[in-house]
Amino acid sequence: MDALEAIRERRSIRKYKPDAIPKEMLEQLVDAGRLAATARNEQPWEFVVVTDKEVLKKLGGLADHGPFIADAAACIAVFCKDGKYYLEDGCAATENILIAVAALHLGACWVAGDKKPYCPAVAELLGVPEGYRLISLLALGYEVEPTPVKKKRELSDVIHWEKFGE
Repeated sequence: MDALEAIRERRSIRKYKPDAIPKEMLEQLVDAGRLAATARNEQPWEFVVVTDKEVLKKLGGLADHGPFIADAAACIAVFCKDGKYYLEDGCAATENILIAVAALHLGACWVAGDKKPYCPAVAELLGVPEGYRLISLLALGYEVEPTPVKKKRELSDVIHWEKFGE
């Protein structure tokens, strides 16, 4: 699947089959994240891949909008070293992973991290040292059934040439 097709096919999946994701595929996803654009080439990210069912259940219990993490085959927690552009860099890495998920015919859902009250508990659970910020939790798995792509605003509604509103 090419990149533009993967972007078009990407969607949020919250129901997963119990099948494990091969380690090689999880490594491909993290590799896509580490290749993201980054301000000043700082590459502040660290990725914690969780496949242990007990830890997945704990993560699902911590994230107020992510109980489905408990049923995922894996979760990638994206952390960034605190700094001027940690959020931009971490979000770029997260989006790269989501596009790679679509290209590999997996399902995923981005659960917010930054500034959420559960961030310290997630960091402690995953053994992350101080000075890192949780950017996202990415629940991963094989989707139970095809999920239709939600309607997006038309290009003509969001594109402006030379000046906003034109």
